[in-house]
Amino acid sequence: MTTMPSVSGAAQTEEHSSRHASDDISGPLPGCTVQATDLCKTFGKRTLWRGLGFDLHAGDMVALVGPSGCGKSTLLNCLGLLERPSSGTLLIDGLDVASMNGRAKRLFRKNRLGYLFQDYALIDNANVMDNLSVAWGGLPRKRRVAAAHEALEYVGLPGRDTDVVYRMSGGEQQRVALARLMVKRPGLVLADEPTGALDKANAHMVVDGLRHMASQGATVVIATHSDAVAQACDHTIDLSANQAQARDESGEEL
Repeated sequence: MTTMPSVSGAAQTEEHSSRHASDDISGPLPGCTVQATDLCKTFGKRTLWRGLGFDLHAGDMVALVGPSGCGKSTLLNCLGLLERPSSGTLLIDGLDVASMNGRAKRLFRKNRLGYLFQDYALIDNANVMDNLSVAWGGLPRKRRVAAAHEALEYVGLPGRDTDVVYRMSGGEQQRVALARLMVKRPGLVLADEPTGALDKANAHMVVDGLRHMASQGATVVIATHSDAVAQACDHTIDLSANQAQARDESGEEL
């Protein structure tokens, strides 16, 4: 497979980064394609996974599963261009991530990528609207507040604009984080244990929201220990199999 030069990669990534399918949170999203071939990730003598390969398409909702320490969060970091695989090929929208320079990666993370974390990653001493405002940079000014209100309505928090985040429950905070994701409208969504600290009702809301974004065209990847979350996805990537392969080839226990 041909590797594109970094200049071309940066230019094409900037073109992808500036594209929004719709300003309406209910409108279509410009999903991403991801192709992983023979990926390997090592830390010193330790190999997390080896021979990992998969294809993801716009509209896919995929679960990363496996025991703690198998490298689910590390794989999310690779998909989010925060880390690089030790070997193998990772293409996002046809671009080899190894060819992307720093500016291209920043543009991709700013405009095409969205995260949902277990610990919410909100500004605790700010109110709800202030937290949503960090995600609306790509929206026309006249649509920003309306989009935020639509997102809050969707997650069941209408009229909570001025609530200070640290006074909200954990479930409510994750709903705010989900609303922020909807306002940003990314093409690739990476969720790291997003329901790990939630009760059943709030977990269902989060999974429903991620499914909604996938149905709009986003590519959604969820690292999870929850069987219920995995079953709600279109398919799973079990990293324990690639971890076992790495152990067999190295002859060492991980």
